[in-house]
Amino acid sequence: MRVLRVVVIIGVVLGGLFVGVDRWAAGYAEDRMAERIQARQGLSGVEVGIQGFPFLTQALSRDLDQVDLKVAGVDVATADGRTTHLSRLRVAFRGVELNGDYDGGTARSAKGSALVSYADLTAAAQPGVTVAYGGAPGKLKVTASVEFLGRTLSRSVISTVSLVDAGDGKGGKTVRVRADEVPGEGLPGIEAVVRKKTDFDRRIDGEGGLPSGVRLTTLTSDEAGLELTLGGTNLALAG
Repeated sequence: MRVLRVVVIIGVVLGGLFVGVDRWAAGYAEDRMAERIQARQGLSGVEVGIQGFPFLTQALSRDLDQVDLKVAGVDVATADGRTTHLSRLRVAFRGVELNGDYDGGTARSAKGSALVSYADLTAAAQPGVTVAYGGAPGKLKVTASVEFLGRTLSRSVISTVSLVDAGDGKGGKTVRVRADEVPGEGLPGIEAVVRKKTDFDRRIDGEGGLPSGVRLTTLTSDEAGLELTLGGTNLALAG
């Protein structure tokens, strides 16, 4: 019995050491990944999490179950040269196969989310336009100051935000905002003037801030802002 007890104790100690070393190695890899992403993309507040246990066997086989990426804030380029600020970006890369040098790899799939606050959505709109929650999912309240017949008028409209194909043949998506109706108060031509300010499109390009290969799939709005859903398959990962 004494021999068995010693064997059990040794097994527990060795198991604890293995778990400790495994968690240290995973933490080290996560920190190095985050540092490299921050350096390459010029970002801050990057967090990387490697899922699955044990990490060491995954690393030796060059096949990671899942790598989670979180960024506190990132500026994403749009097709018209503007930038849109994302308050947060979270992406889970699943089935990551590392290359022989461990400096890149391929993820079988990715799924994530991003948030554009109303303050940042306002900054991405035209001058003199304010964007807020429209009171229901997928609705925005857009307020604009317009010049009409020598007068400065302020108009608020409830708009629908949607995701449409960019029409470039590359699978891109465009965020589209359109007023449901415009209060005209009997003024001919006022609707066209207001819509020129309140209706707008913004295409967010993957090459301008989102991880390569990650695309917008759906969106909606709530009290926090514009909630974006992201996805992709067979994504090349560098570094």
